[in-house]
Amino acid sequence: MTPGGAEEVARVAAAVSDLVEQVFVTVARVHEAALRSIEREGPRAARWLLPDDVQELLRAPGQLAVGLGLVVAPRPAEGLPLRLEWWQVDPDGGELHTLEPDLRPTSLGYYDYTATEWYDVPRRTGRRHVFGPHVDVHGTGRYVLTLTEPVGAGNGFVGVAGADVPVRRFETHLLRTLGRLPAPFVLLNDEDRVVLSTAPRHLVGSLLPPAAGSTEGVRVPGAPWRLRLVDDGQLLAG
Repeated sequence: MTPGGAEEVARVAAAVSDLVEQVFVTVARVHEAALRSIEREGPRAARWLLPDDVQELLRAPGQLAVGLGLVVAPRPAEGLPLRLEWWQVDPDGGELHTLEPDLRPTSLGYYDYTATEWYDVPRRTGRRHVFGPHVDVHGTGRYVLTLTEPVGAGNGFVGVAGADVPVRRFETHLLRTLGRLPAPFVLLNDEDRVVLSTAPRHLVGSLLPPAAGSTEGVRVPGAPWRLRLVDDGQLLAG
């Protein structure tokens, strides 16, 4: 890669990282609101997050997230069932509504969020996590990125605070920040799945062919992603 190409990759990677951190600032505010409520209402309260608090965050100018909330760690012995305190707005605008998937273990449509990567990784590691792109089948029906961090209080882990960001909205904000680009690029996750792409041959959600060199690319600080430039349809080494 030429020195100019390396500088361009570093610039794009820094811009991606800045957007990720922007979303985690919002996640941290959800986290803080949950902790204040747990301290005030106690661990067995029916709800910890107030809709007004979440709505203010979702309606904030420049907000990337369309879904925010707390996903509660079930503790049957303590009377805490599966519970989502999650609110969404349509990516194109609309009223705020709660997300209410089927959390009944005996149901055919049972949604066991405890088995999802965005929940399980923060639970196991105690660290924040970025998951996606994935189709938001229980919400917007679009490709989203889910960013989560563990919430601990009292006896330990009580759930994860998180945000859903549509890939299209993330891309729009990123390209607006970057301005004119001398070359297309692709953003890849650790599965070699395309997170974001400005190259027509590489669609969001598609898997990179094994022969394309899965270990190459420049790492994006703060996210499990790699960035690669594209020249005449071909991926360049990072």
